[in-house]
Amino acid sequence: MSLSYGPGARYGSGWLLLGLGFGLLLWFIAAWWDMSEPASGAQKLLIGLGFLLVVWGIARVAQQFVNITNPVIGFTPAALTLLAVVVAAEALLRAYQVPTGLIPTPSRVLSTLLEVRDVLLRDAYQTVVLEAMVGYLVGCSLGLLTALLVSRYVFLERGLLPYATVFSSIPIVALAPVLVKMIGMDWPSKAVIVAITVFFPMVVNAFRGLTEVNPLSLDLMRSYAASEVQQYRWLRLPNALPFIFNALKLGTTLAMIGAIVGEFFGANGQGLGFRIQIEAGRFGFDIVWSAIIVASIIGIAWYGLVAWLERKFTGWHVSFR
Repeated sequence: MSLSYGPGARYGSGWLLLGLGFGLLLWFIAAWWDMSEPASGAQKLLIGLGFLLVVWGIARVAQQFVNITNPVIGFTPAALTLLAVVVAAEALLRAYQVPTGLIPTPSRVLSTLLEVRDVLLRDAYQTVVLEAMVGYLVGCSLGLLTALLVSRYVFLERGLLPYATVFSSIPIVALAPVLVKMIGMDWPSKAVIVAITVFFPMVVNAFRGLTEVNPLSLDLMRSYAASEVQQYRWLRLPNALPFIFNALKLGTTLAMIGAIVGEFFGANGQGLGFRIQIEAGRFGFDIVWSAIIVASIIGIAWYGLVAWLERKFTGWHVSFR
């Protein structure tokens, strides 16, 4: 007689493997918390065993969340993976006694983040609100307006659109120092860098959405004697919304990159990019990683907000069905 194990037993074994793996890793971290010498080879193998058990457990547990529609609950396997990487990194750095001036442990980064949170929040306000957000709104607005004009007038399409494609390939690292020297080291120069960075993707994507309409739908609008404004209002703009939101989502990432890179070439003493550059020169990598974490959290939240707005305004699109 053969024995068969149902999904419940398989998922239960996955959680058991997770518990054993995390238990081994956390036990080593607690035992090696105040040690100053590297761990032995057997102890390093124990860390590897714990990590393999965690990975095996996540692989089993992830199947339990395949059909989950709730995004928060469905994020559980990804959260477990991140936790596994952080805990394993903590254990390995302590096992090899890597100097904190070279690679700080995650626990040290977290404690530093709590200690300097007020400074990093002021830096985040400078980088995100004054530089990235202002440049993002200006660049995306001008890009959408340009796409509307280019899609309406053929001579603009032939005379302007090719340059938009060419200029979009200019590396921001090459453009940033020029703009900082021209405009100044205060936040407007970084806002201009961000605006230029997000402008061209918006033009290209919005133009594509405004022009790639169903010819039959366009003929139907014309047969009803619809004006150009009505065609844009009821046909072209709704058709372009998915393309516009693609550009907006891409722009959130480009805006953060443009603002931080711009601060590398000149800042007024504040900003996440300025903090990363200064502390990296002092080998204060715990503060560097804290600034990176703050920038990453803000960037992910910003992207998530735009994605939520996309689902709200383009829920009719085939990609959401």
